[in-house]
Amino acid sequence: MRIMGLDFGSKTVGVAVCDPLGITAQTVETITRASENKMRQTLARIEQLIGEYEIERIVLGYPKNMNNTVGERGEKTQEFKAALERRTGLEVILWDERLTTVAAERVLIESGVRRENRKKSVDQIAAAMILQGYLDSLQYS
Repeated sequence: MRIMGLDFGSKTVGVAVCDPLGITAQTVETITRASENKMRQTLARIEQLIGEYEIERIVLGYPKNMNNTVGERGEKTQEFKAALERRTGLEVILWDERLTTVAAERVLIESGVRRENRKKSVDQIAAAMILQGYLDSLQYS
C-alpha cells in the first residue's frame, strides 16, 4: 500500500510518498499557492499525485503546541483534512508533527544547503519525516 505524507503550511504543502513496500519515505515536491485560502489548485495537484503514485492513504502533519493543545495552525490543518477527505475519498490520518520543520531545517543546514535553497525543500523533507514517523510506527505495532 502506498501512503502519501503531507506537511501543510500557510502557503505551501510539502509532499512525500512511501515505497511500494511501505518502508521508506521519499520527497516528491512542494506545492505552492499564492495565498492561504486558495486551495483549489493545491487539492487538484494532490489528486493528480494520488493517481500517479496509486496512493491509498494520506498522513497529514498535525501541528500541536508543545503543551499538546491545538492552536490556529492545528485548526486550519483539521479543515484541510476534511477538504482532503471530501475531495479524495481517502482516509487522512493526523500525525503529530511537532518540531519536524525545525528538524528538516537542521538536516539541510548540516548538509551544507545554502539558505536561499533551503526554502525550496524544507517542506518536502518535513513531509518525508512525518511519513517516515508514521511508517516506523506501523513496523513496531
